[in-house]
Amino acid sequence: MHPFAEIEPKWQAFWEANKTFKTVKDLSYPKEKRRYVLDMFPYPSSQGLHVGHPEGYTATDIYCRYLRANGYNVLHPMGFDAFGLPAENYAIKTGRHPAVTTAENIDRFRRQIKKFGFSYDWDREINTSKEDYYRWTQWLFLQLYKKDLAYETESPINWCPSCKTGLANEEVKDGECDRCGTKVTRKRIRQWALRITAYAERLLDDLDELDWPLPVKLMQRNWIGKSEGANVVFTVANDDKTGEPLTFKIYTTRPDTLFGVTYMVLAPEHSLVEKITKPSQKAAVEQYCDEASKKSDIERTGLAKTKSGVFTGSYAINPVNNAKIPIWIADYVLVSYGTGAIMAVPAHDERDWDFAKEHGLPVIQVVAEKDEKPVEPSACVTADGFLVNSGQFTGISTVEAKTKITEYLQEMGCGEKSINYKLRDWIFSRQRYWGEPIPVVHCKNCGVVTVPEKDLPLRLPDVQSYAPTGTGESPLANISEWVNTVCPKCGAPAKRETNTMPQWAGSCWYYLRYLDPNNETVFASREEIEYWMPVDLYIGGTEHAVLHLLYSRFWHKVFYDLGLVNTKEPFKRLINQGMILGEDNQKMSKSRGNVVNPDDIIKEFGADAMRIYEMFMGPLETGKPWITSGLTGISRFLDRIWAVSEKVKPDADAQKTHNQSLIKLMHKTIKKVTGDTATLNFNTAISAMMVYSTELAKEESVPQSLWTPLVIMLAAYAPHLGEELWQKSGGAPSVSTQPWPVFDEALTVDTEKTIVVQINGKNRDKFIASAGAGKNALEKLALSQQAVQKWMEGKTPKKIIVVPDKLVNIVV
Repeated sequence: MHPFAEIEPKWQAFWEANKTFKTVKDLSYPKEKRRYVLDMFPYPSSQGLHVGHPEGYTATDIYCRYLRANGYNVLHPMGFDAFGLPAENYAIKTGRHPAVTTAENIDRFRRQIKKFGFSYDWDREINTSKEDYYRWTQWLFLQLYKKDLAYETESPINWCPSCKTGLANEEVKDGECDRCGTKVTRKRIRQWALRITAYAERLLDDLDELDWPLPVKLMQRNWIGKSEGANVVFTVANDDKTGEPLTFKIYTTRPDTLFGVTYMVLAPEHSLVEKITKPSQKAAVEQYCDEASKKSDIERTGLAKTKSGVFTGSYAINPVNNAKIPIWIADYVLVSYGTGAIMAVPAHDERDWDFAKEHGLPVIQVVAEKDEKPVEPSACVTADGFLVNSGQFTGISTVEAKTKITEYLQEMGCGEKSINYKLRDWIFSRQRYWGEPIPVVHCKNCGVVTVPEKDLPLRLPDVQSYAPTGTGESPLANISEWVNTVCPKCGAPAKRETNTMPQWAGSCWYYLRYLDPNNETVFASREEIEYWMPVDLYIGGTEHAVLHLLYSRFWHKVFYDLGLVNTKEPFKRLINQGMILGEDNQKMSKSRGNVVNPDDIIKEFGADAMRIYEMFMGPLETGKPWITSGLTGISRFLDRIWAVSEKVKPDADAQKTHNQSLIKLMHKTIKKVTGDTATLNFNTAISAMMVYSTELAKEESVPQSLWTPLVIMLAAYAPHLGEELWQKSGGAPSVSTQPWPVFDEALTVDTEKTIVVQINGKNRDKFIASAGAGKNALEKLALSQQAVQKWMEGKTPKKIIVVPDKLVNIVV
């Protein structure tokens, strides 16, 4: 049995003491020989690592060790995404400062990560909650503000009436507060937002340049949600001809169906609702608006939800035919999406059809198949076709009608062609303590004034209470000595911003701080950025497919426009590792009781065994269940290699028997492991090493020349054992400095092949033939085999199928 309990701490101490994996900017490496390989850094929760975390970390580590052995300068850092809600909630509950619990959690994470022997450059470790880090997060925010990409707005938040505080979406479970179970309502408050919509088109277009999984690209495209259509202006019917006419705008991708509009819908929060509601409908509308305010956006827009709504008593005028259309309010229309108003065409939109049927509203067919007569619709039809019941546009195709009706609207001054995006500006503030303070003050004379860059970081105050204010504001609002300040511009009394940045802020740019983590004058020097960027390989879970990756891309594009970085995109290649499930084939969670602690696995089997097991479970990108018993086979593999090491001798002293076949197998193994490691197919690379080690184990003695390549390759996968075997063979540490073994292509080609013989599709015999033997030769050899003649029983073959170098199937 290999002594993992002794050798793993030994080599971890050696790497740390000797800074084996410290990385420097070495200009002797050309650009094509530099690689920046990045893991999505973890949030240091109180639970510590589970066995799912090391999967991606192990993959990048093997790849980095492989690259270094092939002559690359590799940047491979690690850090911690340390601001976040759990630490603050724990502080509210226990009174312990989030900085204290976060530091404890980071220490635990770091200790656990180091047990795996990952080849990180720990001198580059970052912590997003440290002042020397969030100083630059604040500085970068100021650059966004100067570019008019950060602004104040009012928007709704989740509000717990019992806790008297705002809640993040993840703190709301089934419409109730996760802490106290009270029904969550909505409350409008002042927020900060980032104008990510200004970059929508570029975020969409530049996806084409990225080597990312297609599903991730599709998710981002859908999230951005580009569509082409028309803005249409509807006028509210003014029967008594008093006052200025009221208008409202809608966006539609189907201007071809305007003649089929039978009702309009406004969001309950729309500014026109109060103005247009008739006295007879006032009570019903107010009650409906109040009920809608208590629902989350998800509750309001659920597909299975009953389409509720209330008539305002007012009508709109359809600009294409002057028809009077009833105006309703309904909570499935959100004021934060589009214009907060829609036109409804129930004959050709499923949602509108359901609402119309629920409320007894008319349905008018305006699209039909060619030459089809319009009828009373019995079902919603969303397909394209030709217009009916559409005035002068009747008879033309829907594709042509979209253009012609939009042009008509433009001529009439009541519409225009428009491109729309589902993407909304990013709400960039939280009413929390444990986050980056937003570096602005509010002055009665000057308005919003930025904190001078020389005064950064704007530090979080050390407080005794993290309890919410009860007004929806951050706990910082209760600290008068911190809030009250003077305006940097005019010197008058002013108040600091009490909202803090969301957790996404620190993770938007952390990959840049790794390049130059101790720089006190800039967030990263231009020289380091030019040397390392972009990130060549980024590995993490699919749960970050949209938000983190989209936000990072947005910030990076802003930095590019400001001349702060050298590339349009931060991450050239992305890989999503598959989720490791519990032994019950369910996602690991404390509530299910299926979480596996890696500390327990390492204690029983060793870190090398766990590393190899996680890579051997299956392809990196597929999900798979954890099965602890599977580690037994991996341990046997490592024990076998340890046993073989006892038989290694100098080439002159080793037995030469069978060496030629072993030499060929060695070159085949090097080729296989090299190719599979380069393409991240680690499971099949491990399989090849298993096969080779099994053959070596059969030998009485093993020549050093057949052993050394295996040790160097194994060291990328099982680094502690690799180091020990290298030292045991007389090598000076570290094995990570050794060049990757090379193979002779000629020795990887088989000169002979085993040919399987089938009779009527069943395997009956096999024989050896020269590689590349022709069909006729294989037929003759197959028919000449005694076992084959016995099975044929003197019958004449009806057909013979030959697959060169593989099989002969005889049909009798």
